[in-house]
Amino acid sequence: MNTLQNDLVGLDAAAALIRAGHFLMIAGDEALLRRLPAGNWIGGTIPYFMGSDGGQVSRERLFVTHIPADAGAPEIRSYDITSIDHVCADGPSNGFSLIIIPAFSAIHSLYARKAPGFEDMFIKPVVGWVAGCHVDDIGQVAPLVVSGPGLDFEAERAVVMHVPLLPEHYAHVRIANAMRQGGGEVLRFPETGFSAGRCTVDGVDTTLASYLEARQADLRLPLVADYGGASVNVSIKGVDRAAGRVDFYAPVFDDVAYRLAAPVDFSADPEAGGETALWSCNCILNYLYCGLEGRRAPPGGPMTFGEIAYLLLNQTQVFLEIETL
Repeated sequence: MNTLQNDLVGLDAAAALIRAGHFLMIAGDEALLRRLPAGNWIGGTIPYFMGSDGGQVSRERLFVTHIPADAGAPEIRSYDITSIDHVCADGPSNGFSLIIIPAFSAIHSLYARKAPGFEDMFIKPVVGWVAGCHVDDIGQVAPLVVSGPGLDFEAERAVVMHVPLLPEHYAHVRIANAMRQGGGEVLRFPETGFSAGRCTVDGVDTTLASYLEARQADLRLPLVADYGGASVNVSIKGVDRAAGRVDFYAPVFDDVAYRLAAPVDFSADPEAGGETALWSCNCILNYLYCGLEGRRAPPGGPMTFGEIAYLLLNQTQVFLEIETL
């Protein structure tokens, strides 16, 4: 079978691959993406990457992933908030779906909150990432996704490539997460959302902002939920103490218990893992907090505003592997 091949390449090399008819996922700066020709590709905006020579910020290179077409041509589709709940149901019976969602959009919020209830979720593999921008441009530049066949740039739609696999192959999704629940108080929230005011701390009503201030919490550490032994992070975007509001990069849910993450050594060397992965993405917060610029943390891929392994994740690394039965 043809494998997915990840590489950080120049504009001319990426354009040549498109013109040769390859199926591709491409991550890069908006200005570069707009210079690519139409073809069999999907893309998203981001200038942060883990390349073969380490983490880097680049507006001159694109991260290109080759998608296998051994079992037939992958299908490229886009979805809005009225159709995204069909994304898994539309996927191949044996294969996987690659998805890119623009950050801070209505579809980003809806996917984060509603994906657990989508038809065929957890039955058909869906992986991908949340497109972003340079952190200096947050609030000024809209993250975008691209459907390559029509060169359609979208700020409010998700773009998906449904990839079939041969009968003897199957997709395996894996998550690496250095965060674990700490031993502190249990936090619960009255409603689901990307921000929180009131919460309960071991059953006592308070505001999350005042709790974090009283704890002198390290805001690099996320809230962590334990889903049957799997840790799922909700990373803190910012605290508005005057308004008593905490904003997150993923939603907290009203029926889930959280604790602050246990302390970690952000300066430690990244753990090896996923060297055999065929596709991967990592979180921009790991890039920033762990100082990954110039440091190697294989495999390569975009450093994103959110990772998707079925659900929306934060401060994780997601791997896609193709296994043989």
